[in-house]
Amino acid sequence: MVPLASAPPLWLRDNCPCADCRDPRNGQKLFQITELPGALAVGAVHDARTSDGAPAREVVWAPDGHRSVYPETWLGAHLPDAVGSPAFLGDGRTEDDKELWAARRFDSGLPEADWEAYGTDPDVRAGALASVLRLGFVLLRGVPVRDRQVLDVARTFGYVRETNYGELFEVRVEADPNNLAFTGARITPHTDNPYRDPVPTLQLLHCLVNAAQGGDSGLVDGFHAAALLRAEDPKSYEILTRVPVPFAFADDRTELRAHRPLIGTDPEGRVREIRFNNRSIGTLRLPAGPLDAFYSAYRRFGELLLRPELQLDFRLTPGDCLVFDNTRLLHARTAFAESGARHLQGAYADIDGLASTLAVLRREAK
Repeated sequence: MVPLASAPPLWLRDNCPCADCRDPRNGQKLFQITELPGALAVGAVHDARTSDGAPAREVVWAPDGHRSVYPETWLGAHLPDAVGSPAFLGDGRTEDDKELWAARRFDSGLPEADWEAYGTDPDVRAGALASVLRLGFVLLRGVPVRDRQVLDVARTFGYVRETNYGELFEVRVEADPNNLAFTGARITPHTDNPYRDPVPTLQLLHCLVNAAQGGDSGLVDGFHAAALLRAEDPKSYEILTRVPVPFAFADDRTELRAHRPLIGTDPEGRVREIRFNNRSIGTLRLPAGPLDAFYSAYRRFGELLLRPELQLDFRLTPGDCLVFDNTRLLHARTAFAESGARHLQGAYADIDGLASTLAVLRREAK
């Protein structure tokens, strides 16, 4: 039997699974933490069984006499100091939950799925979505080449995130572009919309036409690059996780600003987000010394992101739809001749929706 001595009483009572404490229809708590007795204590502990006969422990609480029955399997997985119980799991968004990679990881091929199979086989869809969470991207092949199809792709795992660019955006040469993405210029590795809070976490790019000379795509694993910076230049890494950067975007209809570090970490110090976009960084206001230190670190990280061994290069062809984590991967493209035909449609979505869809697929497969 799992010992309960290590469990703080308030924590244990807060997790009581009985129908008086949680709505049996949805599992949500029916009480506030302030409604529990102030001098809460474990009065007695007995061996017990759950309603389906599984081994459990029954706690009789003092001073109110409330009874809680905890399955042994739940206690073994959640009790503080239980064997194999991690100290802090997190939400699956940090570097600890990812497979970090350099370009050679994909010498044998990109993570991809056939669109027809993706739409009809839950295992194929689950595998594709899992690639986005684990590797940061997946390439869907054979997606119908038609206007606004990218929105249908996004809706297979979540909801379209509408921005100032609309439901979708056209990646093609425009006569009066408000963004360099809408020209034939080379675009170096970057994350999109760093001036937003929250930033769109997923991006989709669906290729309709790509007959221009140039215009190849590239991806860089920003989490891997940040880990390299931490190992090679800890001082620069520390600066880039600490100093907030003013990101801004403005046109005749929009003015957006966000102040965030280039490398975002969680409370445990693990990399959780990359915001890197040289086109959107505003003017930092710092004393000369810290400003010089920041720019030295910024340049160091920028050079690291351009290492050839980190950049995965490939060419999108009509019917390809790239789905990737915009808070982790930096994307790029080579310059292309503006006289040539190149047309992609893009959209944004949220990674929590994708993770939810994947969790449901896995639950249904059991």
